[in-house]
Amino acid sequence: MLKHYLFPSQKPDEKIIMLRRRHWLIAAKIIVRYGLFLLAPIILYLISNNFLTFVEARLEQSYLTGPLITLFLSLYYALTWVLFWYAWIDYYLDVWIITDKRVVNIKQQGLFSRSISEAKLYRIQDVQAEVHGLLPTFFHFGNVTIQTAGNETFAIFEQIPSPYETSREILKLVEYEKKHQEEKEINEVTTFNQTDNTSSSNQTYHGA
Repeated sequence: MLKHYLFPSQKPDEKIIMLRRRHWLIAAKIIVRYGLFLLAPIILYLISNNFLTFVEARLEQSYLTGPLITLFLSLYYALTWVLFWYAWIDYYLDVWIITDKRVVNIKQQGLFSRSISEAKLYRIQDVQAEVHGLLPTFFHFGNVTIQTAGNETFAIFEQIPSPYETSREILKLVEYEKKHQEEKEINEVTTFNQTDNTSSSNQTYHGA
C-alpha cells in the first residue's frame, strides 16, 4: 500500500528492485535539530532563572507580560512544528525507485508539489557512486549519479545508504536490460524479414 502511494505509476508487470531514500542519519539530524529547538525555551529558562526572576520583578506591574510571553511561545512552537514537518516530508517523500524496467526519480518540492521523472534502464549510460566526508564514510552513505545519453545527468540519489552496492546493482540491471532490448530488436528485424520474404514469394507464385 505504501509503495503504491509513493509509486502510483507502477505497471502491473513491473517489479520494484530497490527503493532508496536518504540515510537514516539524515532523519536523525532533523529530529535532533528540531528537538533542541523545542527544548530551547525550557533550557533557557533553567539556565537564566535568576535573570528571568529579575526581569519579572521589574515587569510584574504590567498586565501584558504574561499574555505576551504566552503569545511569543505559542508562535515559536507553532513555527518550529511547521518547519519540522516541512523538513520531514521533504526527507520522507524524496524517493528513488529502481525497477526491472526503469529508474524513477521522485522529488518533493515544498508541501504541495512533487516532480517525477524516469529513465528506461537501456538508456542509462553511466552510474557513479561518491562518498565524501567523515560521517558518510563511517556510516557508509553517499551520492549515486545516473547519466543518460550524451552524459546528461538524469538523477542524483542524494545521501543514500550503501551507494557502491546500489550503483553496482543498477549497472547489472542496465546490462541485462540492454541485452534483452538488443535481442528484442534482432527478433523484430528477423520477423519482419521473414514476413517480407514470405510476401515476396507469394507474389512471385501468383505472378507465375
